[in-house]
Amino acid sequence: MMNMFLFEEGRFYQLNQEDKMIAEVTYQTKGHVFYLDHTFVDPSLRGQGIARKLVDEVVSLARSKGYKIKPVCPYALKLFIEDPSYGDVWDK
Repeated sequence: MMNMFLFEEGRFYQLNQEDKMIAEVTYQTKGHVFYLDHTFVDPSLRGQGIARKLVDEVVSLARSKGYKIKPVCPYALKLFIEDPSYGDVWDK
């Protein structure tokens, strides 16, 4: 399995060897804010921290652009509430 996520505007994702999407995070850009609205990880891969790594990709992108993030997705919101290291990019 590959460790690298693919990127296209509005999402980071991972494909398996058959090119099936097995993990994804999506966001909408409005001004200088990413609205992180969806995370998905294939049930067979859950519990490995992949969703958090996907969220971290969006966080890294936001930091590099000087953007903020509104975590709309319940999973992302839970991460932002529990982990103070996201405070610099959290648009509360």
